Amino acid sequence: MATEEVFIDEISYPSKITTTKPLSLLGKGITDMEIHFIHVKFYSIGVYLDTEVVSHLQQFKGKSAKELEENDEFFDALISAPVEKFIRLVVIKEIKGAQYGVQIESSVRDRLAAEDKYEDEEEEALEKVVEFFQSKYFKKHSAITYHFPANSATAEIVVTLEGKEDSKYVIENANVVEAIKKWYLGGSRAVSSTTINSLASTLSVELSK
Repeated sequence: MATEEVFIDEISYPSKITTTKPLSLLGKGITDMEIHFIHVKFYSIGVYLDTEVVSHLQQFKGKSAKELEENDEFFDALISAPVEKFIRLVVIKEIKGAQYGVQIESSVRDRLAAEDKYEDEEEEALEKVVEFFQSKYFKKHSAITYHFPANSATAEIVVTLEGKEDSKYVIENANVVEAIKKWYLGGSRAVSSTTINSLASTLSVELSK
């Protein structure tokens, strides 16, 4: 059975992917900003989840997409639901791996410091993540994926660059993994409001079934 394609800013994403089990594309968006009055798009984001996630969000049943979008407790419940999650980023604007690494570093460090969870172990784990991205160069259509298994506090990062073998790295520090989930899925604290809006809309419909 062929998987449908969904376009996120002209970039094709499969509507389903299979890791250990089939996951559905439930959220999509982009990261962007205005630079000197020019609208710059950085990368597109697809969020794949085990649809079983809906059973862990029943306390939000009956709420509108807008209500969910504005409710950070909903996104905390989504992040902590014990189901598999997979985030796929595809680069729109070329970027050096070192620049992307700095974005992760400052975002994760700030989050963990605010929660008083930034210790030596977290600093070391984060440095290794930054090092993993350091030497890479992301041309347009390069892909970065984050795979969060259902019952594990780890995350596997895979980088796909044109003409090169995929490179992988596993993060084993639970606090760093959690902060990366919040960076992409954390409601009002997330990096892409379009992705949060899309997740709220899709899950509002799923919860009303």
